[in-house]
Amino acid sequence: MTSIRFALNHMAAPSLAIDDFFALTKSLGIGSVEIRNDLSGNAILDGTKPEVIRQAAARHGLTIISINALQRFNEWNEARAREAQALIDYASACGAKALVLVPKNDGTGCADGERQANLRQSLTALKPMLEKAGIIGLVEPLGFEICSLRSKTEAAEAIKEFGAQSTFKLVHDTFHHHLAGEAATFPELSGLVHISGVSDPSVSVADMRDSHRVLVDGDDRLDNAGQIKALLQAGYNGPFSFEPFAAEVHAVEDPAAALRASMDYLTARV
Repeated sequence: MTSIRFALNHMAAPSLAIDDFFALTKSLGIGSVEIRNDLSGNAILDGTKPEVIRQAAARHGLTIISINALQRFNEWNEARAREAQALIDYASACGAKALVLVPKNDGTGCADGERQANLRQSLTALKPMLEKAGIIGLVEPLGFEICSLRSKTEAAEAIKEFGAQSTFKLVHDTFHHHLAGEAATFPELSGLVHISGVSDPSVSVADMRDSHRVLVDGDDRLDNAGQIKALLQAGYNGPFSFEPFAAEVHAVEDPAAALRASMDYLTARV
């Protein structure tokens, strides 16, 4: 039996300062974390120097999987190039292994032909930047209907076309995989799996949003357990990172207990 190698995204406990977040991770017996550049009043947005994060991770014995994320990565322009370079530099300095790449999600750039061209333009520009720094680009298709890159198949085709499998990997997000309705998985191309559940019985799949994403439990509608089991059986051996966005998860008084319960639930079913 293959065991699940859990990781923790800072979105699991976004109110915790980075050192406290790392301590929480360690207390759960988890060895890997994802840090974020979208948490106001917290590292990275509060100006925390990357060396401080590197030292904190070393102190707690943690590996920083990724910085999450370069937004609108498939809308390449001068501003995006500057933003990408700044995040790649920060990743290098703090010891992060990868940078998550999130497509634009506003209903633009969705046309057939346009999507693929934009994706290739961005991958072409990012490839030398990432390779120079030794950082992996983690492409994360989003399942929302308005997203400009919903399909892991399209992302995989572009990565393979460029022969860039050592520079770019896919993020398999269990929430977005369910929303996209795409059967294909790419365990050999996946560098990271994001896990979160939806337990609300009243919301339709088309109306599911980040605010519905909770820790996985027995009411999960996304079949996280099935998705995880299938990925492991297909040879994926990377981390499974908790990424719940729901306010009720963030408000939990004992995040360690809540996370442990979800870890135990999933471990028992894989």
